[in-house]
Amino acid sequence: MKLIHFSDTHLGFNDLDIINELGINQREADFYDAFTQVIEQIKAIKPDYIIHTGDLFHRPSPSNRAITFALEQFKIIEALNIPFIMIAGNHSTPRTNLSSPILKIFENFKNVYVSYNQEYKKIEFDDVIFHTLPHMHDESKALSQIELCEANIDTTKRNIMMLHCSVGAHYLMAEFGEWVYPHEKESLFSQMDYVALGHWHGFGKVGKHENVYYAGSTERTSLNDKRNSKGFLEVTLDEALHVNYHEIQIRPIKTYDINCEDFEHSVEALHVEGTKEAIVEVKLTNLTPLQSIDIQTRDIKNLFSEALHVSIKREFKQSSTEATLNDIEALSLEAYFLEHIKEESPPEEFERLKSKIQGLFSAYEEVSDDTL
Repeated sequence: MKLIHFSDTHLGFNDLDIINELGINQREADFYDAFTQVIEQIKAIKPDYIIHTGDLFHRPSPSNRAITFALEQFKIIEALNIPFIMIAGNHSTPRTNLSSPILKIFENFKNVYVSYNQEYKKIEFDDVIFHTLPHMHDESKALSQIELCEANIDTTKRNIMMLHCSVGAHYLMAEFGEWVYPHEKESLFSQMDYVALGHWHGFGKVGKHENVYYAGSTERTSLNDKRNSKGFLEVTLDEALHVNYHEIQIRPIKTYDINCEDFEHSVEALHVEGTKEAIVEVKLTNLTPLQSIDIQTRDIKNLFSEALHVSIKREFKQSSTEATLNDIEALSLEAYFLEHIKEESPPEEFERLKSKIQGLFSAYEEVSDDTL
């Protein structure tokens, strides 16, 4: 038996405010492209079953474009005549009963089986049972649903468990309402032929459990995820379990550190090859307040002129004369900043910068004055 396991496709995700030539947010288009790549490889592999472990969409109420794209792709999947089993994740589950679960739209597909009502659902075929546990807001209810799953194990068939949750604190995504699988019920995993997980965006086997895997997401929803490759799992259940990870091609994220203690040399040492259409993150370290004024954001971005987007983080140098928290609270932000500039620059330079800084703070105060 061969399965394709993928997850966390987050269709409809968008950020960066960059529009492509088709008038679509470029990052949103990247997520559609990643999904399409997986479907193309499914066509070639021809598995017995396809499983998706949650967060098909990025939001419980996705845009018309995201829904239209998904329906078009599911028509392609339907034509393959391969059963597709899918559960809801926390991003696709409404927080109240006032909204209808978005996965209901796939119930009219003959080969698509969905589980989304925050409860256990057994999806059974001649040779296998899929024990589906979608995202659940209520952890006390979740325990009873896990026990239902346990009661429905059939040792004469393959048993595959599908979950969208964190198995242990290591796999927390720091998101509102995420479900943490109870540790005392992890013994259930050993009774399954395979446990397919969604929610965590990195691929990997979970702890000591030889048959428990996160497929990871198919694209990156955060720069914090830059180290993880993206793809899907080809799972073969014969005499033993075999899990093969397939990487897909997504937009690269490149990171650079510029040490401002030796700014010019650090810039000269940069290797900017391979940044065309990439997302670039630049960290300016050991900055002084004076340098922060002189180093223009546009100059840094010009170093990566072919990149899709350049994000710049500034980390200020700590000094022995730095004010304590109590000192900072006693000063306005403007006065505190001016004190730093005064320490770092000659008197004539300080006078030049002082008026510039005061003008900037004055402009910010006008924008944030809620009496206007």
